[in-house]
Amino acid sequence: MGREDIRRVTIIVLDSLGVGALPDADKYVNGDGSDAGADTFGHIADKYPQLSIPNLSSVGFGNIDGAAGGRFAVDSPTGSFCRLAEVSAGKDTTTGHWEIAGLRTDVPFKTYPNGFPEKFIKEFEKAIGREVLCNYPASGTEIIEELGDEHEATGKPIVYTSADSVFQIAACTDVIPLEELYDICATARKMLVGDVACGRVIARPYIKENGKRVRTSDRKDYTVTPPADTVLDNIQKAGKTVYAVGKISDIFNGKGISEAVHTVSNMDGVDKTLEALAKDFEGLIFTNLVDFDSKYGHRRDPEGYGKAIEEFDARLPELIGAMKDSDIMMLCADHGNDPIHAGWDHTREYVPMVVFGKHIAEGRNLGTRSSYADIGATAADALGADTAQIGESFLSEVLK
Repeated sequence: MGREDIRRVTIIVLDSLGVGALPDADKYVNGDGSDAGADTFGHIADKYPQLSIPNLSSVGFGNIDGAAGGRFAVDSPTGSFCRLAEVSAGKDTTTGHWEIAGLRTDVPFKTYPNGFPEKFIKEFEKAIGREVLCNYPASGTEIIEELGDEHEATGKPIVYTSADSVFQIAACTDVIPLEELYDICATARKMLVGDVACGRVIARPYIKENGKRVRTSDRKDYTVTPPADTVLDNIQKAGKTVYAVGKISDIFNGKGISEAVHTVSNMDGVDKTLEALAKDFEGLIFTNLVDFDSKYGHRRDPEGYGKAIEEFDARLPELIGAMKDSDIMMLCADHGNDPIHAGWDHTREYVPMVVFGKHIAEGRNLGTRSSYADIGATAADALGADTAQIGESFLSEVLK
């Protein structure tokens, strides 16, 4: 069996499911401390001891070096596996996904621990015809409670940031309709360049339901365009399809994407991936399952995170059953978000990778690899496409 037998690769990003702090984690700030000692998967297993992931274990997730101390390892995993370090500077979503796709970010996206400059905020308010509230780092679920009454009374959108390079705009859609919120975010995206450069603008709509403020699934990310071609572009150049599920298209600003579908939850992301697997095309299915990060990591909810992993584990047999003989699938992450760590932000961690399919050898441990980019390089290799700036394919090491 060889590369010529593979027609399609699926990469599913279990957003934020890191497997232990990187050696330089102490250099990354989180709350009043650093990311030293972070271990998303291990600490979930500690705090949610009933965690049961038989299907992830069966493909080798528990056999990854350092993954929860080997508690979920099995004797004969059906896939091959490794953990990967991040060579880019940063720990945000965009940097992680861009590195998976073969781009190295040497200068991290600018962050705003004291809020955005007052001069910029005044210019932004003039551009959108509304004053804004907040303009400081905050938890998204907490800030709509803190400032919701004032926002709903005045129509002023809530602008906030975090330790990541983000300009987030929260609004009740009964006060600022969704399309207007999107227009406001598009305006911010155009303005946040140069001295006020920012990695992502994020629309954070919410509704009031039974007296409670509930964020909706209509979140939309406005990112910058990758500065160079990624493996996504190269797969397209090889005449093949790049099918994006979830926020993948937003992260790459549509660059290198052939077709994209929106998702409203992890399980909807699995459903949409199954729909993609049922189609007949050569190329890449690239899925992001964001709930792990947005609903449980940032909210520091290890039990909820553990249950979300179990939900995905229960669906994994469906994904495997939908694969054709010419498919291979990789599961990975884009950074960590340890739900018991200090602060509310991402954590600088190794990410897991398991790969499986008819053409993939069983039980091969590739150890620790130097870059997330090896994932994209392997996908490109399997599909007869060029790699990007960085990344070394491990395909030859895992083929039967």
